[in-house]
Amino acid sequence: MIDEIAAFAAALGKATRAAANTVTAYRHDLEDFNRYLCERAPSTLDEKCEGVVPEKITADHVRGHLREVMDRASRATVQRRLFAIKAYFRWRTATMDVENPVRTMRSIKVEKRLPQVIGEKDAARLVEAEGDTHGPAALRDRAIMEVLYSSGLRVSELTGLCWRDVDDELGMVMVRAGKGNKDRLVPLGEPAIDALKAWRAAMPVVWTLESAVMTNLRGGRLTPRSVQKIVARRLLDAGIDAPLTPHGLRHCFATHMLNGGADLRSIQEMLGHSSLQTTQRYTHVSVNRLKEVYRRAHPRA
Repeated sequence: MIDEIAAFAAALGKATRAAANTVTAYRHDLEDFNRYLCERAPSTLDEKCEGVVPEKITADHVRGHLREVMDRASRATVQRRLFAIKAYFRWRTATMDVENPVRTMRSIKVEKRLPQVIGEKDAARLVEAEGDTHGPAALRDRAIMEVLYSSGLRVSELTGLCWRDVDDELGMVMVRAGKGNKDRLVPLGEPAIDALKAWRAAMPVVWTLESAVMTNLRGGRLTPRSVQKIVARRLLDAGIDAPLTPHGLRHCFATHMLNGGADLRSIQEMLGHSSLQTTQRYTHVSVNRLKEVYRRAHPRA
């Protein structure tokens, strides 16, 4: 099964527009499923008990694995595991003309949660917060916050930027091969452009058009995890008690744009959503806020 998982991941990356992160996640999910079968489902092993025989896998094996995952992960994670397993068996059916044991299994319902956001004043405090960091690192951290809030980029898109992707004159940033392997142009506000210029001028290593925008002080490209730590530190510096992540700033961007009068189609394009339905969830945040304002202000609310 391990060899088939590798072949499936390669086929998924070539034959579809799946993002590299999706392919990696599916591969890890299937490898974890394989480990479960090796440890908990001996009936699926070959005669030498050295590997899993995919033809021996049943829907009950999949259900057992998902129940175990449910004990240690969210429903969204369990749902993704099922998506990965179903995609793998669809691939087997298409390429090998074999039976699909999970063809009739239904997806798990996931509770839809409204995005975590903070108000516009708190967002400004967060972006402008000054902590114990000084010098180039402080300028970089400010640029990170400005760009995330100004553009709504995913953290992986931010860390993937190169200087050739930033157009100072137009005030735009090119996101290359974002989610779904789609390029898109996103506007940047003047404060974000100014912060990027200040960071670029203070970078402790020589930069080129092909070098990373967000780096550590040794010139290495920052990881999404590093950006998460920077955002968490800035929250403390700003005195904001909210479980906000870099992705939360993306939600703030969309919600504040909508509150400011931006139309959903424009927000959809800037966020890189393939479906308008995904963008429409931000209308619920705004509606809830309007209802709260109404409740406070109207004499008969």
